[in-house]
Amino acid sequence: MSTNPFVQPIQPTTPSALPGTALAVSYLRVSTREQAEKGGMEEGFSIPAQREGNLRKAEQLGAVIIAEFVDAGESARKADRPELMRMIEYVKENRVSYCIVNKVDRLARNRADDVAIHLALKEAGVMLVSATENIDETPSGMLLHGIMSTIAEFYSRNLATEVAKGMGQKAANGGTNGKAPIGYKNIRVFDEVGRELRTVELDPERAPLVEWAFKAYASGDWTLTQLHAELADRGLVTAPTPKRASKPLAISSVHRMLTNPYYKGDVIYRGVRHKGAHQPLVPAEVWYQVQSVLTAHKCAVEATQVHDHYLKGTVYCGACGSRLVVSNAKNKVGNIYPYFVCSGRHSKRTDCTRQSILISDVEHLVETYYDRVQITAIRREALAGMLHHEFDHLMATETANLKELTTRRNELEHEQKTLMRAHYAGAVPLNVLKSEQDRISTELDQITHQLDAQHRDYAEARKHLDEALDLLENCAAIYSRCDDTNRRLCNQALFTKIYIDEDDTLRPEHTRPYEVLVDPELNGNALTWAEKSHKVQTPTRISTGQCLNLVRRVELRGFEPLAFSLRTRRATNCATAPGGASA
Repeated sequence: MSTNPFVQPIQPTTPSALPGTALAVSYLRVSTREQAEKGGMEEGFSIPAQREGNLRKAEQLGAVIIAEFVDAGESARKADRPELMRMIEYVKENRVSYCIVNKVDRLARNRADDVAIHLALKEAGVMLVSATENIDETPSGMLLHGIMSTIAEFYSRNLATEVAKGMGQKAANGGTNGKAPIGYKNIRVFDEVGRELRTVELDPERAPLVEWAFKAYASGDWTLTQLHAELADRGLVTAPTPKRASKPLAISSVHRMLTNPYYKGDVIYRGVRHKGAHQPLVPAEVWYQVQSVLTAHKCAVEATQVHDHYLKGTVYCGACGSRLVVSNAKNKVGNIYPYFVCSGRHSKRTDCTRQSILISDVEHLVETYYDRVQITAIRREALAGMLHHEFDHLMATETANLKELTTRRNELEHEQKTLMRAHYAGAVPLNVLKSEQDRISTELDQITHQLDAQHRDYAEARKHLDEALDLLENCAAIYSRCDDTNRRLCNQALFTKIYIDEDDTLRPEHTRPYEVLVDPELNGNALTWAEKSHKVQTPTRISTGQCLNLVRRVELRGFEPLAFSLRTRRATNCATAPGGASA
């Protein structure tokens, strides 16, 4: 019999026990689990009502139901329902006269499936009977069967269209369709006239932990694995359901949570972004910072996979631009000498003639470069003073730009609402709506980024700048004390690529903001600025707009996330990095 937990099996009655009695099977179905559990009952209300109607119909036919098949929470829009398949196999193997359903739409809600199921029953010698409709094998019964089946298909398709329309309108109004993500909970409230409203609110138990997770990860001090373990220790678990107990989040669920724009106030429905009516759990700038850290960590993981040396993946051939790869050469007596060789020449992809170079020589070149770019305390203070001054000047001179951005944001939001109204009026097709929504959302995101940057705390910006300058002031000492793993991190913080030219000289490409901070001309200008600032109240411009453009280039994103991972690594205090690596 059925293993379905919602089935109350009817014990088979053998034909010999009831001579001359027709045998029947009963098929029951509800579409959703909510229907199957409604009222706190094991089978809800619908299944017992269908069972009773089918039993009455069997009595009218003078038949005995010998088997019952129940699909609880299975849509009739698909024919591969487990109990339906079992029923068809059952009637093929047993002599059964009738298959009783409460209504035709319990069996199928499209004509193709209805014909296929009806044909399978007919080939098994079973007559389909409806407990509430006059369906039989007579011409009028077959006509009614066809009509009812067509009506069931129309009802199903029309219901799906209306539901999709309602969900689209709800999303456009900022509502949440379906189950709210962790940190929120679905609730039902009633307005002043007693109408039920389904909305969401913050989950007081989980919301603080989710908010902490975003802010912690945005700092750049946590890996996804560390954050997942910490959330489990802090007690973040899923909300319990009638069928599933609470459990800690999987690491994939934590990643999905961190990338969900719902937490910054957006609702995404069918690829279209809407401004949600729910309370954002994290500020937009924090959410965007989390995405930046996720991207950076992904790149860092990809860059550290299967490396034979901490410089592999950072050093490149200065002649053809190919990566330098590790090659171990062995002499006649068995001694091994590790070299860097040009991968373009080695694989014959290029015509490069770059000779191999001992890895120890490349290591020495990089160490020497750290000694060369390390700045003195006096130069550090000069750079900090000039850049701090320009941060203040930038903030004071961008009031007009801030007003323009705010005006443009309001225009875009109005355009977005107008577009949605036109779509619901039938004037704009869905594909055009998606395209326009993407364009508007992209521009809104860019403006939001700029506004957030304008409103960002400048004290935090100074802190990030000071951390980058601290690293430059101590970079040679830090690098000399690091192990291989943290030397890789130092190199990833300072360089995008290091080219080794044919004369065995080093030619680096720096990351931001270090590409600016190590510029000799800038360092000289900073010293000049520092000297003049002691003599005049307003410092003399080095060149028109030069410092202002410099500060624009040294934007906040330039310090993240790799600079964060080195923020506590000083020559006098090599702290332990997250994950246990000693710096």
